[in-house]
Amino acid sequence: MSKRLPREYLHPAMRKIGLPLSGKALIELMQAVHAKGLPFRFSAGGYSMTPFIRDGDVITVSPLALHAPRRGDVVAFIHPKTNRLCLHRVLSVHGGSFFIQGDNMPERPDGVIPREAILGRVTGLERAGRRVRLGLGPERLLLAILSRCGGMALTRRYAGWLYAYFSRSHGSCEKH
Repeated sequence: MSKRLPREYLHPAMRKIGLPLSGKALIELMQAVHAKGLPFRFSAGGYSMTPFIRDGDVITVSPLALHAPRRGDVVAFIHPKTNRLCLHRVLSVHGGSFFIQGDNMPERPDGVIPREAILGRVTGLERAGRRVRLGLGPERLLLAILSRCGGMALTRRYAGWLYAYFSRSHGSCEKH
C-alpha cells in the first residue's frame, strides 16, 4: 500500500516540483516559518491572479508583523468557506476585515475576510528565475480600484504590453 497522497489532495503548486504537501500541510509550514518572523517561498498554483501572478511563479509571502494589509496588497489567506490557501488582492479595508478578490476573478470575490485568516503579504515574485515587480509596486492601488469597479478586463487585455514596457524601462536598474 502506497503512503503517497492521491493527486487530488496535493496542492497544485507542489505537484509540479514533486513535494507531497497537502494544502493543510503547506499552510502549517507557512505558519511555522512566519512564527519565526521569516518569509516563506513557494510555487504558486492556479490562474486567479493572472496576469500579475501566473501558475508556477515563485512567491515570497512575508509575515504581517506590525502592519495590517493595505488596499492593493496581495495577501495569502485561508479562505473561510473552503479552508484553502489563497493569494488574492485586498480591494478595500473595513476596520479589522478586508474585502479580497483575485485579479482574474471579477465575478467571484472572496468577500470580507477577517484579519485572523490572513497569513501574510506577498512581498516577492519570481518568474523563470527573474524578479517581477508589476502588480506589487505602487500600481497595486490602481489595480485594486480597477478590480473593485470591474475594469480589470481592460487591464488583463493590456497587461502583456504593460509588462513588456516596464521590463524594458526598468530592467537596467536591477542588479543581475
